[in-house]
Amino acid sequence: MALPKIEDARSLSDAELEQEILAAKRQLFDLRLQKATKRLEKPHQFKHLKHRIAQLMTVERERQLAKQKESTDISQSDTPQSEQSDTPQSESEA
Repeated sequence: MALPKIEDARSLSDAELEQEILAAKRQLFDLRLQKATKRLEKPHQFKHLKHRIAQLMTVERERQLAKQKESTDISQSDTPQSEQSDTPQSESEA
C-alpha cells in the first residue's frame, strides 16, 4: 500500500477535510490501543496515518493562510490611494 497523495487532500472541501482529520486521528488512537493490547497486525499503518494527518493539516493550514491573505488584500484595497502611496509628490503638485 502506497502512501496517500496530497492531491487527494486538496480535492476535499473544508468540512470534508475536517472530518478526514478527525477520522485519521481516531484511527491512530485505535492503532495505539491495538499496540498496547498486543493485537496490532499491521504496524506500517502508523506511518501511513501520521503521513495522512500531516498532509491534511498542511492543506488546512494552507487554506487558512490563503483566507487570511485574501482578507488582508481586501482591507488594503479599501484604503484610499493617497494613503497607500509612499512616493513623494512632484514639485508641480506641491
